[in-house]
Amino acid sequence: MSTPTTDSVPVSDAPRRSVGRIIGATVFGIVAAVVVIALIAAGTIVWNIQRSFPQRDGVIELSGLGSDVTVQRDVRGVPTITASTADDLFFAQGYVHAQDRFWEMDFRRHVTAGRLSELFGASQLETDRFLRTLGWHEIAAIEAEQLDADALRYYESYAAGVNAYLDDHDGADASFEYAVLGLQNPEYEIEPWTVVDSLAWLKAMAWDLRSNLGDETDRALAAQSLSPEQIAQLYPDYPFDENPVIVPVISDVPELEVDATPAAYRGTEDAVEAVTASARIEWTEVGDLIEAVGTLLGRPGEGIGSNSWVVSGELTETGLPLLANDPHLGASLPSVWHQIGLRCRAVGTACPFDVSGFGFSGVPGVIIGHNDRVAWGFTNLTTDVTDLYLEKLEGDQYWRDGELVPLQTRTETIRVAGGDDVQLEIRATGNGPIVSGLTADYGRIASDPYTGETDAVTQPSGAPDGEYAVSLRWTALEPGTTAQSIFTMNLAQDFEDFRTAASQFDVPAQNLVYADVDGNIGYQTPGRLPIRGAGDGSMPQPGWSSAYDWRGYIPFDDLPVVYNPDSGYIVTANNAIVDDDYEYFLTDDWDYGWRAARIVDLIERKAALAPLTATDMRDIQADNQFYLGKRLAAAFADVDAGSDGADAALALLQTWDAQNDADSEAAAYANVLWDQLAVSLFVNGRAEPAPIDDQARMFLVVDRLLDDPESPWWTNTGIGVDGREQMLSYVATSAYERLVAAQGDNQDRWNWGSLHALPLRSDTFGSSGIAPIEWLFNRGPYPVGGGSSVANATGWVLGSGFETVTVPSMRMIVDLSDLDASQWNQLTGVSGHTFHPNYVDQVEDWQRAELSPWPFSRQAVDEAAEFTLTLTPAG
Repeated sequence: MSTPTTDSVPVSDAPRRSVGRIIGATVFGIVAAVVVIALIAAGTIVWNIQRSFPQRDGVIELSGLGSDVTVQRDVRGVPTITASTADDLFFAQGYVHAQDRFWEMDFRRHVTAGRLSELFGASQLETDRFLRTLGWHEIAAIEAEQLDADALRYYESYAAGVNAYLDDHDGADASFEYAVLGLQNPEYEIEPWTVVDSLAWLKAMAWDLRSNLGDETDRALAAQSLSPEQIAQLYPDYPFDENPVIVPVISDVPELEVDATPAAYRGTEDAVEAVTASARIEWTEVGDLIEAVGTLLGRPGEGIGSNSWVVSGELTETGLPLLANDPHLGASLPSVWHQIGLRCRAVGTACPFDVSGFGFSGVPGVIIGHNDRVAWGFTNLTTDVTDLYLEKLEGDQYWRDGELVPLQTRTETIRVAGGDDVQLEIRATGNGPIVSGLTADYGRIASDPYTGETDAVTQPSGAPDGEYAVSLRWTALEPGTTAQSIFTMNLAQDFEDFRTAASQFDVPAQNLVYADVDGNIGYQTPGRLPIRGAGDGSMPQPGWSSAYDWRGYIPFDDLPVVYNPDSGYIVTANNAIVDDDYEYFLTDDWDYGWRAARIVDLIERKAALAPLTATDMRDIQADNQFYLGKRLAAAFADVDAGSDGADAALALLQTWDAQNDADSEAAAYANVLWDQLAVSLFVNGRAEPAPIDDQARMFLVVDRLLDDPESPWWTNTGIGVDGREQMLSYVATSAYERLVAAQGDNQDRWNWGSLHALPLRSDTFGSSGIAPIEWLFNRGPYPVGGGSSVANATGWVLGSGFETVTVPSMRMIVDLSDLDASQWNQLTGVSGHTFHPNYVDQVEDWQRAELSPWPFSRQAVDEAAEFTLTLTPAG
C-alpha cells in the first residue's frame, strides 16, 4: 500500500512559514528506521495495533459504577450511552472516550500543560516554554475550584471513568502510539486523568479561535514599512453595503435573572492578578511558535471560522425549524470531534440528560448538538478578545503610570525525556505574560516599535525610559465558566435556558444559534467581550499607562440577541454581528462576509421556489461558488496573455460557473490565477512583502483594486511590471506556467481537487520524518473541492501552495420536526486507533458533503445498534 502524493504549485519567492523549521517537523525524534522495519518483519506490529481496539460487545466489570450502563454503537462506532444516574453517565463517557481516543487525550493534556518535552524530548522545549507562558493548566486549576457542585461532580465522575479504563490498559494496551513512543522513551508512564486535564483543553480550543491576534501583529509589523494609507487599503472596513450582518435588529427579550459576570472575572484588577499569577516565559528568541502551537492543536491556516444558520418553520416543508452547522477548524487526524449520545433511562432529578451531538475527547458532555427539545450550533464570533501591550522594562521592574513596579516572576522546571531538566524564568506585567522573548514577530515589535518611516503607529507622548517588551492580554487567560456552560446547554429546554447557558460561555467567544420543537429560532452573542479604554486594540498599545486598560466586559444583557426574526432565518458565518451603530466596539477584523452573503442568497432563492428541506441545507453546505472567481473572469476577459496556452486557459473562465468543484479544470486555473495575482501584487519582488494571509480580506482588497487601474499597487518593479495591463498579462502567463508544471499542458487533465487535496496527518507521529511510521498513522491525500471564503470552506494559504489546511470539521443538520431525521458527519471517524474500522470511515462521505442518519429516539438507536456493551459494577 502506498500513499499518493499531492500536486503542488510553489510560489517563486513568496515567504512561507515552515512549522517544520520551528519545531523540527517531528514530535518523535530520531529513531532508526531499521528498528521499525524489524518490528514489521517480526509480525508484532499487527498485534500491537489491534490489542488496543475497544471492546464493543459483552460485559466489563468496573469499580466506581453505581449500576449497569449500556453502550450501543452503530456501524460507524458512534456510541449512545444509557445510564440511571448522571454520575454513571459521565463515568461511562470518560471510559468510552478513553477506549476510543486516549492517546489523543494524553497528548492534548501534555500540550495544554506545556509538558511535551516529557513525551518527546528536547525538540519540544521551545514549544513548552511558549505554552507555559500562557499558563492554561494553572488557569484551569482555578476554574476547577470555582465549578458548582453538580458540574464538579460530573467532571470528577468523568475522570473516574477514564481512570477505570487506565486501570486495565497501560502502554500499547491503551493505544498503539505508546508502543512507538517506547522505542524512544521507554520510561514514560501514563498518569491518572484529572478534572484540570479536561478543563485545560477548552483553553486550547480558545487558542485555535483566538480571533484577530494575527492581524494585530501583522499590522504592527507592516507599519514599520507601509504608510497609513497602504495599511488602510490592506485592512479595509467591513463592506456593510455589500455583505450581511448577523443581527440587523436586536430583539427585545427579557433580561436574565442570572449574574452573567462570574466572580472569577467581575473586577479587572482581580482578573489581572489571576492571569499574571500563572504567567510563564523564557527569554530565548525562537521561530514562529504561534503557528507551531496551532499545528499541535489542529493545523492552522486561513479559513478558521464556521457556518451556521437556522430557518423557521415558516420557510420549511415540515413547518418546524431546520438548523445547520459546520465549524471550520484545522484538519487533524483523528478529527477534533467525537460523536456521542448521552441518555438517562428515566429523565429526572437524579439523571436529567437526554442529549446527542459532538464533543471533545477529554471533556464530558456534548458541545454542539441537540436534546429532546432544543438544538444549537456555534461559529467563531471573531470579536477582538486579545490585545498586545508594549511594556517598558528596567531590570526586574516595569513602568506603570509613572512608577516602577516589580515584575511578577518565578521559576519553573520542565522535565525532558532523555535529557536534563530545564529551569525557566517566568515574567509578567499587570497586563499579562511577556511574549516578546518567545517569537520572532513579537521580538521585532519589541525591538523598535516606533521607528517606521511612515509613522503608521504613533508613538505616545511621555514614554518612559527602558527596553521595550510585548505582553499579551487575552480573555482566556482569566478564569471563566465555559466548562460549566456545557451542562447548562445540554439541559436547556427553551430560549431562556439557552441564553442562561450562553451567559456562562465566555471563551472562546462564539455565535450561538438556536431552534426548538415549538418552532422558535434565535441567536445570542455570548462570550466575555472587553470594554477598552483609550485604544481600540487594532495595534499594540502602551502598557505603561492605565488609560489603555480594559474597563470591564460588556454586560450580557447588552449583547446582541435575536428571537424569531421577521426574515424567518438567521445566518452566521463569522461576518459582522452588528453595524457601526452598536454602542460597544467589538472589532474591526470581522470575516468579510462572502460566505454569509452566499448562504443568505441561497436560502432566499431556494425558499422563493419551494419550502426548504434538509436536502436544501445540505446543498448549501456543499456549495462551491468562488466569489472572486467571477470577478477574475470579468477582469481577465480582454487580457491577451501572449501565448496560445495561456489564452486558452483564460478562455476556460468565460464559460465557467464559478464553482470550485474537485473535477473542474477551470477552477484549477482560476485559483492558481488568484494566488499568482495576490503574490505578484503584494509579495514577489517587494522589498517589504505585505500580509496576504486572510483570503476573505484580500478578496475585498483586490476587488477594489480592479476598479482602480491607477493604483500604485499595479506597478511592481521587482518583477518588471508597470501598470495594471502588464500585471494582468504577467499573472495570466505565470499562472498558466505554474499549472502546467503541476498538472501538464493538457487542460482536460487539469483539476482543482488533486491540486487542493487534503492530507490527513496524525498530529504526533504523522510528522515523524520516518516514512514507515508516517505510513502507519497518516491517510490521504484526498481530492476535495471548495476553497477559502467558499461556503464549502476548505481553506488554503495564499502564497504557500494549495493544500487544504482548514476544513468543515463536521457537518450537521437538525430537523426539529423529527429529530431522527437529522443528519451528521465528521472529518475522519470516531476512533483514534490507526487501522480501526472507524479510524477514517467517514472521510469519503465528508469529501462529498454527504451526511449520515443521526438516530436519537430509543427505537432509532436500538435499530441502528451493531454492538452493545454493558458496563457493570465490579463484584
